[in-house]
Amino acid sequence: MYNRVALIGLGLIASSLFWAMKRGGLAGEVTGYARSQATRDTARRIGLCDEVCDSVAEAVTGADLVILCVPVGAMGAVAAEMAPHLAPGATVTDVGSVKQEVIAAVGPHLPKSVHFVPGHPLAGTEHSGPESGFAELFENRWCLLVPVADSDPDAVARLRGLWEAMGANVEEMEPDHHDLVLAVTSHAPHLIAYTMVGVADDLRRVTDSEVIQYSAAGFRDFTRIAASDPTMWRDVFLTNKEATLEILGRFTEELFALQRAIRTGDGDHLHDYFTRTRAIRRSIVEAGQDTDAPDFGRGAKR
Repeated sequence: MYNRVALIGLGLIASSLFWAMKRGGLAGEVTGYARSQATRDTARRIGLCDEVCDSVAEAVTGADLVILCVPVGAMGAVAAEMAPHLAPGATVTDVGSVKQEVIAAVGPHLPKSVHFVPGHPLAGTEHSGPESGFAELFENRWCLLVPVADSDPDAVARLRGLWEAMGANVEEMEPDHHDLVLAVTSHAPHLIAYTMVGVADDLRRVTDSEVIQYSAAGFRDFTRIAASDPTMWRDVFLTNKEATLEILGRFTEELFALQRAIRTGDGDHLHDYFTRTRAIRRSIVEAGQDTDAPDFGRGAKR
């Protein structure tokens, strides 16, 4: 579907992209670049990419698709560095979890001859690095494309076809709406998980590690989320601050209401609230975005 694809950044998403494209025969050649020499060495050792390059310029030269897989805070600088070396007619996309700031940071650096189609695959694990990727990561997951005002329809359609060929469901969305939706479904939950694990860490000093030793499934789920890449999530919160703060404000209001119900013994309120929220879980399972099989944190999952 593309003759030469350049992956800039070689973590979980880029690695999974490479294996998925190679499995499906979707790219003639895939080049890769990572800022860290150690990451490039690892990529070469495991056969990640047909060619691992030592510069952004080398990686993107001649590519008809460039995918930015770096933290959102680094995308503007990377775009500026690669811009003089992009081929006319190439498509540039990204996999960042924030869209308004990425568009503002990347778009001004790109030449007019290049098609910019921002994107975001809603797929991932708590693992990071080039060795964490696998071809099945995007299967039955959503990829949101966020075309800008002058995105070429043919370039958008071609990129949609690539994601669909890798097993993803594709939808288009406006950047501000994307950032609000992700604040609800991803960004705020991650921040809450980081906070809960931080509280437990404080408590662990008092309880002589009992919080760790006797972790129940709920806390284990928090720690799995909180194990995600710290650089990526630092940048997400700094670049999607307005939407995240709005959702955290609503979360705080809900939390105060639950505190009041517990304090006053309002069991009806608690039961009704938990019944309503339980239905959300059923909807996620019915949508095929998770399974209801109980593994209580013991399943051998990626």
